[in-house]
Amino acid sequence: MPEPAQLHEPGAPRVLVAGATGFAGALAAQLLWHHPYFELAAVTARSHGGVELQELYPRYRVPLAFEEPAGARGADAALVGYPHGASARAVGEFYDEGLRVIDLSADMRLASLETYEQWYGEHPRSELLDEAVYGLTELHRPALADARIVGNPGCYPTATLLALAPLAREELIADVVIDAKQGISGAGRSFDERTHLSLAGENIAPYAVTGHRHTPEIEEQLALVGYEGRVLFQAHLAPLDQGELVSCYVTPTREIDGDELTAIYKRAYADEPFIEVTAGPPGTRDVRETNFCRIHAALHRHTGRVIAFAALDNLWKGTSSQAIQNLNLMYGRPEGEGLL
Repeated sequence: MPEPAQLHEPGAPRVLVAGATGFAGALAAQLLWHHPYFELAAVTARSHGGVELQELYPRYRVPLAFEEPAGARGADAALVGYPHGASARAVGEFYDEGLRVIDLSADMRLASLETYEQWYGEHPRSELLDEAVYGLTELHRPALADARIVGNPGCYPTATLLALAPLAREELIADVVIDAKQGISGAGRSFDERTHLSLAGENIAPYAVTGHRHTPEIEEQLALVGYEGRVLFQAHLAPLDQGELVSCYVTPTREIDGDELTAIYKRAYADEPFIEVTAGPPGTRDVRETNFCRIHAALHRHTGRVIAFAALDNLWKGTSSQAIQNLNLMYGRPEGEGLL
């Protein structure tokens, strides 16, 4: 079989992945390497220089060597997988060189500089926040076509917002508690005591109990679709490699029956290629290594509350494959190209 780089159309956009040694960056590189349209121009990292990506991640089989970060390298677009703070600087450099950029960190997700500084500290390139489009495809698809900078959503907000947006649009949320569980890959390659196998295996543990950094991202986006209240968001690490399930417990603003609830979700996602509204609660195995999110909403008859579930793969729809979905839209390609 020809190398993927030999299959691209003449003049196809060349895409650089910065920070490709991390889980998200490496998967993004693999998806681009096999993409039928985009050309993977380079993978850069501040470590492992000269080592091929497939040596660090054999299952991806991408025979490109990591290069030191050093400008655009003739690329047309860049995906940036650095931690917050460092990512904003790289995004700014690529943007200044004329590239279209998707940021996988939190640096371009929040519209409010005040909110960003409250949760993350000083923003290195705050003037770019007005330029950035929030990259939850199903909520901001029209704006993505012309975007120069996309702030790719966090995995928890992706699942949570997809679960709650239909209710928010109908002004049905009076209050909500979000119980979120994720595999240990969500903690990245920087292992600590939470992700050590001896503690992560056969164990479910909450973390960030006093306030998770994804909370303001969820609140800001929910406000855009109809719910301006605060949310109680609690994250847990589960003994999984990858995968994520959020369970949202909603106090509705009025009485609602099961038929109306089902109709709201089916109507909201009838034309969405990667959202599946299911007849029963979804599980993480249903969506592993796909760009799909499976959603189920049910009425809890005893309390009158609504429970909305969403399952996705935190490394795929929660991060890297959603970035490719957005990149497709930015270049006028079929939304699912390279993902189905």
